Amino acid sequence: MSAAAALQKAIFLRLSSDGALTGLIGSDGVRDHLQMRMDRPYVFIASIESRDASTASEPGEEHWVTIEARAGEGGNLTAQAITARVRHLLDDADLELDGFSLISLLHRRTRVAREAKAKGHVAEMLFRAVTE
Repeated sequence: MSAAAALQKAIFLRLSSDGALTGLIGSDGVRDHLQMRMDRPYVFIASIESRDASTASEPGEEHWVTIEARAGEGGNLTAQAITARVRHLLDDADLELDGFSLISLLHRRTRVAREAKAKGHVAEMLFRAVTE
C-alpha cells in the first residue's frame, strides 16, 4: 500500500466513524469518489496529489488532499456546517496509517460556493499532509 492510499483509508475511517458528521450527512454520506446520483448532503475524497519530500536521511512524501462536501439547493449553511466538522476532525489530527507515519495534517483552505452545474452548494477543502 502506498502512503497516499494509507492516508486516504485513515481519513475515510476518521470521517465515517464520527457520529456528529454522520448526523449531518447520514451513515453512508462519506465516499471516496464522486457519485452523481447520490442523495445530498455528502462528503467525498476528491483527490490526493503526492510529491516526494524525502530528506537526505528520511524518505517522505507531501500530499495535497482535496475533500468536497456537497449540499443541495439552498444548502450553504449545511455545507458550512459539514466543512466545520471535517476541519475539526482532520486539522492537526493524529491518524494511524498502515505502514507509514503521519507527520502532519493541516487545513490550508476552504471554499464554499453555489455551483449551478452541481445543482447546489459545493465546499472544497484542501489539506496538506506529510508522511514518512
